[in-house]
Amino acid sequence: MPKVSVFNVSGSQVEELELNDAVFGITPNVHVMNQAVLLQRASLRRGTHKVKGRSEVRGGGRKPWKQKGTGRARQGSIRAPQWKGGGTVFGPTPRSYSFKLPKKVRRLAIKSALSSKVIDNNIIVLDALALNAPKTKEFATILNNLKVERKALIVAPSYDDNVALSARNIPGVKFVAADGINVLDVLLYDKLIITKEAVQKVEEVLA
Repeated sequence: MPKVSVFNVSGSQVEELELNDAVFGITPNVHVMNQAVLLQRASLRRGTHKVKGRSEVRGGGRKPWKQKGTGRARQGSIRAPQWKGGGTVFGPTPRSYSFKLPKKVRRLAIKSALSSKVIDNNIIVLDALALNAPKTKEFATILNNLKVERKALIVAPSYDDNVALSARNIPGVKFVAADGINVLDVLLYDKLIITKEAVQKVEEVLA
């Protein structure tokens, strides 16, 4: 079982924690993680793009000129795509980009992402994380104590308004509850800062 150090908000090590092998100790599956990231990014696309085809643009009710005898190329409508202001051929129309992955694949993807953080030594476990009031300065001090200088994902056992409000004004920092942890966020942020209780909740769901 992989072991990690547990720190307090002052940055001091207080104990060691054994992580569940089935969640934090597997060999990361890069292909599955890629599929999970594609799924999340696809679901974020609105798909509201729209262009007008030749049946939707204005005008073109009659033939521009007669078929023969003018010396010009034959034309049937000024709504045809070759005309300025004509319809667009094969242009984008509203659609959904979302697709589905099997449940086992999604679970393998998040396990792979979490295990990759452990392998790269980019996971920090806190004994607890609580603030009496929303204080960005206080939260920034905690990050400094933990020597976090890059983008960080903060994971707590449940949603905490004080922590969320304190973290949201710090560039490159995102806060989520344990039940909202996902592959895209875990891979996108350099450091994963997770509380001991949140680790237990994640293990209960994924193990």
